[in-house]
Amino acid sequence: MQLVVRTLRVLRALAVHSRGMSLQELHERLDIPVASVHRVMATLIEQEFVTRSPVNRRYFLGPAARKLGQPDSQQGALLARPHPAVVEAAQTTGETVFLAELIGDRAVCVGLIEGHSPLRLFVRIGQDLPLHAAAASRALLAYLGEDIARALLAGRNLPAFTPATPVSVEAVLRHLALVRTRGHDICDDELDRGVWAVSAPIFCSTGEPVASVTMAAAGQRMTDPGTRAAATRTMQNAAGEMSAELGYSPGRRERVSVVALRPAAAPARTRG
Repeated sequence: MQLVVRTLRVLRALAVHSRGMSLQELHERLDIPVASVHRVMATLIEQEFVTRSPVNRRYFLGPAARKLGQPDSQQGALLARPHPAVVEAAQTTGETVFLAELIGDRAVCVGLIEGHSPLRLFVRIGQDLPLHAAAASRALLAYLGEDIARALLAGRNLPAFTPATPVSVEAVLRHLALVRTRGHDICDDELDRGVWAVSAPIFCSTGEPVASVTMAAAGQRMTDPGTRAAATRTMQNAAGEMSAELGYSPGRRERVSVVALRPAAAPARTRG
């Protein structure tokens, strides 16, 4: 029973530390021997309840743990405690709005408010989002630095979901440069046919991208340039509000650096 108790304590600790925890921090906070923490983490990673960042080696809740708290999709997925900026964005656009975080080497949907209109895009809380094809993922990758983005993409299968999907590392990197230039990403029929999405990055006080906020809608409702521009402003405003709450000041963003980066793990298995 001691192993079960330790495992639950680790999961509870990670659940309240959105910035992740190191092995040493878990050891010190929970008073569990380092070797025991390491064994627990190895099992949790194998079962996808925990993931480890290849950038800073910190541990985070994984997709399996997040799915345990997923609301019943038949009743409408809502954030347990939706940020006011996300609620306002969903109300303003009437479309599906969701939050994504880069957890380890995966972009994961961590919050969702469904739109009022039917949408063929299938995304749920806890789901992996393709790094190369989803606006929510690329809005994060664009600000990690080219070396890190390349390492996360290298060795992955980059499937063509539609004819417009970028399917090589170099093509994705070129697109990320465009994302940085305009400050947001657009996904137009690249992941799901007939779906248009716009995503803006959310930064913390150091300038590191910590999440993205994305609006996705049926392409037929987003053909008007004015409608697209309004949706883009709404996402940028929502991202700006959440970034400000995290202490971000535009113009002081520091590039994320890494001394050693392990190769990216196996590609995500589900679409988003």
